[in-house]
Amino acid sequence: MSWIILVFAGLFEVGWAVGLKYTDGFTRPLPTALTIAAMIVSLSLLGLSMKELPLGTAYAIWTGVGAVGTVIAGIILFGESMALIRLASVGLIVCGLLGLKLSS
Repeated sequence: MSWIILVFAGLFEVGWAVGLKYTDGFTRPLPTALTIAAMIVSLSLLGLSMKELPLGTAYAIWTGVGAVGTVIAGIILFGESMALIRLASVGLIVCGLLGLKLSS
């Protein structure tokens, strides 16, 4: 169950990272409130997952899911680059995440 909670924590991290783009420097109230809410949920879920998962593994998975998800969101929502080296680099992050999961 901790792994599922951790994945959701990472997905909420994607939500707040994307939300930051929409806050326009925290000048737009609704996107700002939603972004802060996503931050709170993400950190709360991360904390819950750490009750059973090792600190290093949980944190690395959380940031990795957030990083990969944010890159994908940037490509879909903002037309960011899909350069081969960029996608290969994201693939390496995914390989690292799988390695952490398999080793714990």
